[in-house]
Amino acid sequence: MSERSFFTLDESGAYIPTRYARSAWSDTMVNGPAVVVAAARALESEHGASGFQPSRLTVDLFAPVRTAPLVAVTEEVRSGNRIRVADVRLLQEEKVVARATLVQLRRGEQPPGQVWRSNRVVEAPADADPDEARPGTNVFFGSGEEQQSWSRDMGAHQNDQRKKFWHHPLDVVEGEDATPFQRAAILAESTSLMAHWGDAGIGFINADLTLALARLPRSGDLGIEADEHLSDAGVAVGTASLFDRDGVFGTGTVVAVSNAGRQIDFTRRRAGSGDSGAIGSNEAATRV
Repeated sequence: MSERSFFTLDESGAYIPTRYARSAWSDTMVNGPAVVVAAARALESEHGASGFQPSRLTVDLFAPVRTAPLVAVTEEVRSGNRIRVADVRLLQEEKVVARATLVQLRRGEQPPGQVWRSNRVVEAPADADPDEARPGTNVFFGSGEEQQSWSRDMGAHQNDQRKKFWHHPLDVVEGEDATPFQRAAILAESTSLMAHWGDAGIGFINADLTLALARLPRSGDLGIEADEHLSDAGVAVGTASLFDRDGVFGTGTVVAVSNAGRQIDFTRRRAGSGDSGAIGSNEAATRV
């Protein structure tokens, strides 16, 4: 159990941001991964069902989230035999700052027959020791098509090549290990960073995130690799694949809006190893 977490909980169950939840650009703002995983934890803890797979999490990020108590209010939408749906609203000072929907599908027998698969090859960094992985460690960035083009220097990968990122996500609340679903949600928030980061930095902020899961991740440290970037007139769509040490287990999709006036240049913010790299990587995906 790690002390590296995005939040503590107060007596009412509200999420109190820690220093790990803060944005690098403003001590009064909460970063994107923290907002997303607060929604994921609330939905999983209050509406998670045995025998069901968390299959889709969609989070709308439409307002700034401050470093103030964050209250999660959930609602069951449907409790069916094969499909379950629940919503959550995240509030600060009684105002909604984000909302999310979780769809869960019942696990069952795999249908017969063969289906086309891309059979893409994805690999963890050779230097990422699974026995030493703990929240906030094993941080690596990569670019290009070479499978082992990994390094700990984030700025070294600021180019126009395909991006990838590997790390062990932080815990959500202090004193509680993040679940596989929560770690997948944290990882997926980096879809915008992977898809929209170019040779001049990143100039888009994501307005939402959709995480789709065929299965839950099996390893503690996880990876994400860009699949596509589409943009025109300041509106962008980004997609990425999420993988663990056994292969791809899900996808992330975001829509984003131009923030060219506050372009982030990662060559001026070199991410190092250990805690600084972990914090920097989370903050890189922040809505600024």
